Amino acid sequence: MAVSGPAAGSLTRAIQAGLTGTGIPSLTAGVQRLMAAYRSGEVPASPVMASRADAAAYAAYRMPATVAASAAALKEVLLSLPGWRPSSLLDFGAGTGGCAWAAAGELADLGAITLLEQSADAIRLGRAIFAESGSQLLQSVTWRPWRLTSAETAPAGLPADVATAAYMLGELTTTQQAALVGLAMAAAPAVVLVEPGTPAGHRRILAARDQLLAAGYRIAAPCPHELACPLAVEGDWCHFGARVQRSAVHRQVKGAELAYEDEKFSYVAAIRASVGAAELPAGRVVRRPQQRKGLVLLDLCAVDGHSRRELVSKSQGEPYRRARKTSWGDRWAG
Repeated sequence: MAVSGPAAGSLTRAIQAGLTGTGIPSLTAGVQRLMAAYRSGEVPASPVMASRADAAAYAAYRMPATVAASAAALKEVLLSLPGWRPSSLLDFGAGTGGCAWAAAGELADLGAITLLEQSADAIRLGRAIFAESGSQLLQSVTWRPWRLTSAETAPAGLPADVATAAYMLGELTTTQQAALVGLAMAAAPAVVLVEPGTPAGHRRILAARDQLLAAGYRIAAPCPHELACPLAVEGDWCHFGARVQRSAVHRQVKGAELAYEDEKFSYVAAIRASVGAAELPAGRVVRRPQQRKGLVLLDLCAVDGHSRRELVSKSQGEPYRRARKTSWGDRWAG
């Protein structure tokens, strides 16, 4: 049975309600710690959200971006799988529930969500945020304390239609990353993984992509092919952008002035044959389109496994009109 997801504009209100009683100085200090940890590029020696203050800072600083990136990835998966109607989701390393919030808004038939998270403080805060969401689905989410261990082989008793992990792989060693992808494959016939849109984040996504393909999964998004990535070269990488509206609190804790930011992310979505056949595009726009007078320049990853620049001129008529409306990350039919 379909359950309506939360309204897009309610996220800010829900986070603010969940953070009631947390002062700006504490949030700011926590955000600075998180930013330093993420920018180091190193696998953290201890949980990122080791305290209540860390969980609060994460919700204020990272949850909106996680929602935006996850929602953008899921939208593209749905375009490739127009008949896909998942009813259950399992999210690994859920944090305060950003990926689940996005899924509740994008997957119309979703009726059950299970979130696995090691931080008790993140779980408590996530529950408080979801209680303010106005979504029956999010208010009925199952939270489970969980931590990836070397002995774990499968999330016993937790089959789902889709398994997700957003910004989780970067907190793990290479061996643990492969283990997590294996768990996701054991749990669901559809897997969606999101990482930061950095060279390192893209490398982690490519490793997961290789593992999924080797296990018999087929690509659903964003790649228009299953060949080697043409952007896996020195100085280049595949990533996309999602616009995030900053709340007043968000601006304060980051010391930012603009009312928005663009979250850069890399992702892969893959499916087993039982889900259906993905309708892959002829190309994917992998840079911001450049518009000139009577001309649009599109940087594409194409179905033949190569990247190329396509010039679409006004004289081409309908393709030009489509190109002018095309955005970074969109499908391109040619």
